[in-house]
Amino acid sequence: MSKQRILTGITTSGTPHLGNYVGAIRPAVEASKNSDVESFYFLADYHALIKCNDPDAVHRSTLEIAASWIALGLDTDQAVFYRQSDIPQIPELMWLLNCMAAKGLMNRAHAYKAAVQDNETAGEDADFGVTMGLFSYPVLMAADILMFNAHQIPVGRDQIQHVEMARDIAQRFNHHYGEHFALPQALVDDDVPLLQGLDGRKMSKSYGNTIPLFLTEKKLKKYINKIKTNLLEPGEPKDADTSSVFQIWQAFATPEKIAEMREEFAKGIAWGEAKKQLFALVNAELAPARERYEALLNAPDEIEAILQAGAEKARAISQPLMDEVRRAVGIRPLA
Repeated sequence: MSKQRILTGITTSGTPHLGNYVGAIRPAVEASKNSDVESFYFLADYHALIKCNDPDAVHRSTLEIAASWIALGLDTDQAVFYRQSDIPQIPELMWLLNCMAAKGLMNRAHAYKAAVQDNETAGEDADFGVTMGLFSYPVLMAADILMFNAHQIPVGRDQIQHVEMARDIAQRFNHHYGEHFALPQALVDDDVPLLQGLDGRKMSKSYGNTIPLFLTEKKLKKYINKIKTNLLEPGEPKDADTSSVFQIWQAFATPEKIAEMREEFAKGIAWGEAKKQLFALVNAELAPARERYEALLNAPDEIEAILQAGAEKARAISQPLMDEVRRAVGIRPLA
């Protein structure tokens, strides 16, 4: 029996932050060392164009995110690590899937519905500012997944819908043209934390409340000190479960250290002391990779060579599948 395939992408529209690290990068780096599965990790630069129109920002983000994954130990020999735009079969497959994807299904996509709701609240036309990129990006996501017949897609709960849509589109295609695509499943790990940002909301580039992953020690300390806390004084018991400081602590600490800090919160640890200990904990985990990351940023040729080698491995899979799918839909030589 062939190995299970696992696929994860990260959009190149900003600097990687602690939320990306604990939610996607750290578990992916661990999984890349597992020889029992085939792992695919990609830089979703086509997806970035949906929300970022700054060419330099997309280019810089691609460099920073690739450097982060490599610096943190992604096994690029065992896993397939590639840039989405280096696989021309993906947008080609997207068109074929577009011809199978129901518009009604796209109407229900969370991002599109949110855009419509914001427009209606602002008294604008429902589709004001909505591009076809935003509207149809679940189809591009389906092409990312189905191109490699990935079985499991690690996602947060807010991304489950995209995997279900890919599955729905694959089923329709298979029904019309025969069995060409595996039906993917969302893999939700509830043990992977969803980090809160500086303001207590979900850590997200769109809220601008992130803690960038590879800050200098001085800047990391400064960002951690900016985390929003309440006005409780030292000695007053604090609720660990509603604290961003404790939540980030949980994502980096051992179970023993988590229990100890929970007790400190109950005893009324000062916010300044809690943040000082949090900085020490996070810095200890990231410091070894920080030096490698800085070196990689100054060696883009090294990153490019790794991405090209990954793209070659990816195309060895995508090209034969695309040939097969083109023939299935009737695009084939006349002779």
